[in-house]
Amino acid sequence: MSNKLLPTTVVGSYPQPDWLVDRELLGSKLVPRVRVRDVWRVPEPFLEQAQDDATILAIRDMERAGIDIITDGEMRRESYSNRFATALEGIDNDNPGEVIGRTGKPTIVPRVVGAIRRREAVEVRDIEFLRRNTDRAVKLTLPGPYTMAQQAKNEFYADEEEMAMAFAAVVNEELKDLKRAGADVIQLDEPWLQGRPDGAARYGVKAINRALEGVEGPTVIHVCFGYAAMVSEKPSGYSVLPQLADCAADQISIEAAQPKVDLGVLKDLAGKTILLGVLNLGDKSVETPETVAERIRAGLKYVPADKLVPAPDCGMKYLSREAAFGKLRSLAEGAAIVRREIQ
Repeated sequence: MSNKLLPTTVVGSYPQPDWLVDRELLGSKLVPRVRVRDVWRVPEPFLEQAQDDATILAIRDMERAGIDIITDGEMRRESYSNRFATALEGIDNDNPGEVIGRTGKPTIVPRVVGAIRRREAVEVRDIEFLRRNTDRAVKLTLPGPYTMAQQAKNEFYADEEEMAMAFAAVVNEELKDLKRAGADVIQLDEPWLQGRPDGAARYGVKAINRALEGVEGPTVIHVCFGYAAMVSEKPSGYSVLPQLADCAADQISIEAAQPKVDLGVLKDLAGKTILLGVLNLGDKSVETPETVAERIRAGLKYVPADKLVPAPDCGMKYLSREAAFGKLRSLAEGAAIVRREIQ
């Protein structure tokens, strides 16, 4: 782990190269919940090698930009959630279901027809590859159990809570394997905590705590209002943050730059480390380091410097690689400006 004050990190994804995925097709799907195999430009026999090469590019970009805690860029994923969710036993991938998504429109999702179990570790090779190819601190992300339950059609469990707890059990198994394989930081992506706050209030934290049970080292919960490519108008406040004060995660990652969140909400998370979104991913132009520094200073009014980690608002998957790299470089340089001021 990085011991630097105000260490920078990414939320998860980085733009995939045009030679790896059909970005126009991917953009039309926005956030696929089921497998979309035709998004890959590389034939199956060579796909893993191509994904490895793209991962190296993402790693090197994050290193060159000066990011302290990096990910693999999620180069092997069609979305942040579908790779893990569709690898599980109990999911009928050939006959998906349909639910109402966060935008209020019908969404094709995995259909749960049996007990949810892991056949095998899903992302262990990913973290092993990342660990071998960088000397930086490394983080890997998984979809959280509450979000996966909202993105599935339940045709087996008594209710959504029971299904979420089943997802939590398999996430827990995966997290422990990822830690043993070298992950310094583990992040659960839980955007649906904000998208479906009623269910989150009833059992969201319960499911998260089950997923994190016995997992050692820093753990993060990421909450947001959705990808900027999908949601342009965002609220200026979170309803779910007070609940997360009681969750087992050490760190909470919030989107703040694009929605201009009132950072007074961070008072509800006293004691947690905050991954503060200081890069607006709804604006394709690159922020100056001073703009980033101003956003970090705003966070420091509510969070001590040793509890603040500057980050993008969300995953950078839908940006151009040029814009994503420029923003990450400004993130690193902006954090350095503030670090010099307070040390």
